[in-house]
Amino acid sequence: MASWAEFEAAEPDFATRVRKLMQSRKHLTMATLRRDGSPRISGTEMQFSGEHVQIGSMPRGVKSIDLLRDPRVAIHGPTHDPAKGGAWRGEAKIAGTAVEVASSGEAHIFQVDIGEVVVTRLNEARDKLVIESWSSDEGYRQRERA
Repeated sequence: MASWAEFEAAEPDFATRVRKLMQSRKHLTMATLRRDGSPRISGTEMQFSGEHVQIGSMPRGVKSIDLLRDPRVAIHGPTHDPAKGGAWRGEAKIAGTAVEVASSGEAHIFQVDIGEVVVTRLNEARDKLVIESWSSDEGYRQRERA
């Protein structure tokens, strides 16, 4: 796992694009695991706070209960339809573990330790999907799919 700062230091240009995609709208989607192991999708907001990425939850909210029990989380950035003739910046996803760093009667705050970052987009010819990814184990990779 890596902090946002460690990811940013390893791949500054990729990290800049990921941040722009994740901040292109306020509301994101996150996945957590319920007690029985089935997935739960929730809305969330994400903050880039110093060296870390953070998410919050209302006190005793189901997503905070999920994360306190099983810290695995995936966050999907906002998506935009590709323009018919123009460029599409793609969509970003961050997966990792959420560690509670603050709790009060008003909120739970979790820091996300990054396991993987992915951006999917179209190539310039707009005929293939480009998948860019980074993890602390494998570093940066780029693949194309028809």
